[in-house]
Amino acid sequence: MKPPQAVTLQAIALASATTAATWAAAACASEPAFDCTRAQGQVQELVCTDAALASLDRRLAEVYQTVRRTLPDADLPQLKSEQRGWIKGRDDCWKSDNVADCVTLAYQGRTVELQILTGQLAAPNTINLECGDRDQLPVAAAFYNDTTPPAVVLTRGGDQVTAFIARSGSGARYTAAGVEYWEHQGQASIDWFGTALQCTVSKDAETL
Repeated sequence: MKPPQAVTLQAIALASATTAATWAAAACASEPAFDCTRAQGQVQELVCTDAALASLDRRLAEVYQTVRRTLPDADLPQLKSEQRGWIKGRDDCWKSDNVADCVTLAYQGRTVELQILTGQLAAPNTINLECGDRDQLPVAAAFYNDTTPPAVVLTRGGDQVTAFIARSGSGARYTAAGVEYWEHQGQASIDWFGTALQCTVSKDAETL
């Protein structure tokens, strides 16, 4: 049988090791997915010191890895290029009046965008819109109202854009780079990369 002192020292050592492991796990849980020792610029440093933003970064990293495993190898270069572009856009949030809000929206939007891309979210019904003359291509709109932030996927011809809800005096307004969708009293005004469209819901309003 071990002497009492040896047992006590062993218990203290075990408790110390357990405490150290707990602290290490807690530290990892509060850090972003990227290496903070290599953080560059105001935004990356903010993510490393803000627990909420670090959590959003870890969540995005998880979703991104899921997308990488899901997409064909041929699509991975484009995914990586888009992610680099997103990182640049996130880091440009230092120019915003409210940097933390800008970074938060950047993370939330990119996470939702990737989840939609690979079907990680339940697909809603699609609303078909008729826009002006028959010469104009119709627009299909799929609304994701339960995401943060709410989103709409707009499809016109072979082009598809994910837009996110934005402030509006009235009606529902969604924006993306080069695209704006504004619905008010059953009418939808769309700016599609400089082309102004006035649209109404078609008779075949929903498709499964």
